[in-house]
Amino acid sequence: MKYWIIAIFGLLLACNQPVKNKVPDTLTKEEMPAPVQQLFKKIAANPDSTGLRLQLVNALDSLGAFGQALGQMDFLIKKDSLNYGLWYRKALLQESTKDTSGALRSYRYAIRIYPSPDAQLAAANLLAERKDSTALLICRQVASLRMGREYTAHCHFITGIYFARTGNKQKALDAFNNSIANDLNYTEAYMEKGFLYYDDKKYKEALQVYRTLVTVKNTYADGYYWLAKTEEALNNKAEAINNYQKSLTLDPALQEAAAALQRLGAK
Repeated sequence: MKYWIIAIFGLLLACNQPVKNKVPDTLTKEEMPAPVQQLFKKIAANPDSTGLRLQLVNALDSLGAFGQALGQMDFLIKKDSLNYGLWYRKALLQESTKDTSGALRSYRYAIRIYPSPDAQLAAANLLAERKDSTALLICRQVASLRMGREYTAHCHFITGIYFARTGNKQKALDAFNNSIANDLNYTEAYMEKGFLYYDDKKYKEALQVYRTLVTVKNTYADGYYWLAKTEEALNNKAEAINNYQKSLTLDPALQEAAAALQRLGAK
């Protein structure tokens, strides 16, 4: 699900890469890209500027320096602990560090301040992955607000995740179908639906799902990868190679696709 799109500093950071082979959180200020160094200097001159610190948080997030970004968030929250947006932003960062318990705790603080549907669904998504039925209650509550098809699609998707993780595959499929019915571009719903069929060795059904997905979104590398994987399971070698190549073209870092091509003897 897409809760917050962060685009700040992307181009500048691409032109000023940090020191190679170092974990981002271990970088000193002097080792960071020039735009980030400038932000640190501005904050030193204006330590009470919330706006500057949030810009720094976004820049550190883009670098992958999540620990340092969280440190900045904790500084801001200490000054303004009743700010919904700060707790929500912290939760997103904690998700990036795989700190599910911490993220849920931060989402709960955010929701107590302002029960926004976005924060509720973000928490529900994590709870569903944990097989916690509270996710279903939250989804029903948000769905009852009737905020539009996008939110309805999210509610059905999270419901599907819960049932998929708890082994009720038919209910999961029904939920993913409802999600797609409300948002034909919901790539994650197609993927999860395909996984269920693939895991049950229903390759023809999975194939149809992934074919539809890459038709809906023809630049989605993971869609082509799973289409290829399913073609391979059906012994359609030529089609599998073709789609592995497409996935690798769209995402050169997709090592699984490169390994599959090598395994299949593709040039």
